[in-house]
Amino acid sequence: MLKEQKLIKRYSISFKQKVIEEIESGKLTIPGARKLYDIGGVTTIPKWIKKLGKLHLLNKVIRIELKDEVSRVTQLEKEKRELESALAQAHLKLIAYESLIDIAREDLGIDLKKNLKSGSSNSQPVGAKESERKKR
Repeated sequence: MLKEQKLIKRYSISFKQKVIEEIESGKLTIPGARKLYDIGGVTTIPKWIKKLGKLHLLNKVIRIELKDEVSRVTQLEKEKRELESALAQAHLKLIAYESLIDIAREDLGIDLKKNLKSGSSNSQPVGAKESERKKR
């Protein structure tokens, strides 16, 4: 039992240009060219036209909107930009806080991450310890 090999067609540039030229001149339509030259795939010739031909042969999509739809879209885009900006600022603050924690650990010997996770009440900031000493 031999397995059937799949036939893969590869078209030369000159063949593609010939087909596109016949379509552009009006001799053939896209479906007619597919049938005449046995070209598989509905999107094959439109891809060739996009790459090699004139785009006036392809369908154009026109979107018709009401005025309030357009203003809603611009409002949503503005909100999106604002949210992206706020997110970027939050990331910058997070980086600054993490840097501050690292500096405190390195310079003062305080591991703020560890103190915050354990929730221990005897871990006080350095300034609080100094103010207690001054009160005594």
